[in-house]
Amino acid sequence: MAELASLDPSSRSQFTVDDLDIEILPLIYEIIRSIEKDPHDTTQKAKESQDTSHKILELQKKLDSARSQIKRLPGIEYSKEEQLQKLETLRKQLRLKRELLLKYRNMCTFEAPKV
Repeated sequence: MAELASLDPSSRSQFTVDDLDIEILPLIYEIIRSIEKDPHDTTQKAKESQDTSHKILELQKKLDSARSQIKRLPGIEYSKEEQLQKLETLRKQLRLKRELLLKYRNMCTFEAPKV
């Protein structure tokens, strides 16, 4: 049960890219398909035009939602250079920690005398 709670995005303290809900390609596809249709009947054209307008509004809402979600991502407030500098710092830390781990693994182990 604790594992299920840890998978729930709302229970995590930090918002990640995996938590983004920005599925817009199906909407774009529907808009393009509705524009490609060319009905000869004027009433059908009006209905298709209204449907397309509705889909475009849905797309706009999805894009606004995506923008607001992206603003919640950690590190988005940093410039590209600052992000690259942080990444390099983290890589150096990782390298040093790996070297320390390797050093500790290769150290002599002392056996406790058996009582």
